[in-house]
Amino acid sequence: MPNHIIIIGPAHPLRGGLASFNERLAQEYISQGHTVVIYTFSLQYPTFLFPGTTQYSTEPAPVGIPIKVCINSINPFNWIRVGLALKKTKPNLIIVRYWMPFMAPCLGTILRIVVRNRFTKILCIADNVVPHERKFYDNAFTTYFVKPITAFVTMSHKVLNDLVKFTSKSATVVTHPLYDSFGEAVAQPEAKAIIQIDATKKTLLFFGFIRKYKGLDLLLEAVKIIKDTNTQLYHNIQLIIAGEYYEDETKYTELIRTLDIADAVKLQTHYIPDSEVKYYLCSADVVVQPYRNATQSGVTPLAYHYNIPMIVTNVGALASNVPHGIVGLVCNPTPQDIAQAIIQYFSMDKNEFVQNIKEEKKQYSWLKLTEAIKKITS
Repeated sequence: MPNHIIIIGPAHPLRGGLASFNERLAQEYISQGHTVVIYTFSLQYPTFLFPGTTQYSTEPAPVGIPIKVCINSINPFNWIRVGLALKKTKPNLIIVRYWMPFMAPCLGTILRIVVRNRFTKILCIADNVVPHERKFYDNAFTTYFVKPITAFVTMSHKVLNDLVKFTSKSATVVTHPLYDSFGEAVAQPEAKAIIQIDATKKTLLFFGFIRKYKGLDLLLEAVKIIKDTNTQLYHNIQLIIAGEYYEDETKYTELIRTLDIADAVKLQTHYIPDSEVKYYLCSADVVVQPYRNATQSGVTPLAYHYNIPMIVTNVGALASNVPHGIVGLVCNPTPQDIAQAIIQYFSMDKNEFVQNIKEEKKQYSWLKLTEAIKKITS
């Protein structure tokens, strides 16, 4: 039986992985015959809290997905208006994204009003419960947020374990579905030509926003170790850093200079539009995620979609989503171990990894996510 479903979270004209996820989830539900509207933010973050250049996409809006731009994250009067409107609308299900405690007062207030209709069920997809960069208000805000929620989905056991500190409500773990909405793969030579990198070199790709917990500095130090210990490999590889700085870029540019590895590093440190994502992934021989800590990563399902092997550190859900020696390599989050994993990877058969990825990624489906949501909210 078709349902009326509301998704609350980032969507066009906002940009980023959460927006892409919410739009793709809406597409899945629409394909199943449900009525779906995304409620997104007219103001997501005050400018002084946003570390990037802009919160907004330059890409066209997704076709066929109703998006209502109406939530102001810092205006309590707006929260009441939106909550009352949703309460009156009486959707069967609201799916709300929770990724940082800053959003808890806004989202928690809206949902508290909605549940007074004693009809709408509320499912939270929790990306993070304990944030990477902590603030004094985190626990209080998250405690406020979880009260009106019916049930939870997380995409890692790490987040599930964090969640049980705040609530005993039903929760389940579902593997992050594939990001399959960025276009079909292109041949590696074409991809390298489009993003203007050396066509003759093996390519390491660091992809996504640059933040301390993602460990880019560890990867840069690993490249230096390769330079000092395996000169032949060093002269045959290039590291593409594709993503916007969400912290001071100086420490990274200075580190590259100090390590004397600029000849092996290509900086594409701007926001990568959706229409260009496939060229970066398809140019890569391996995606490297050198994170210091993590919950899950949207880069992993992106690499799976384009059949690109991965080197990941043994933190959060990264290792469980990248079976060691099957679709990539897992190592400790140290420059020495990351360097050794890169050296090992290029001594192995990439084609074997690719074939394994094609089998492994069959479990990363959007249908599996919607079925899990249906089961836990029934």
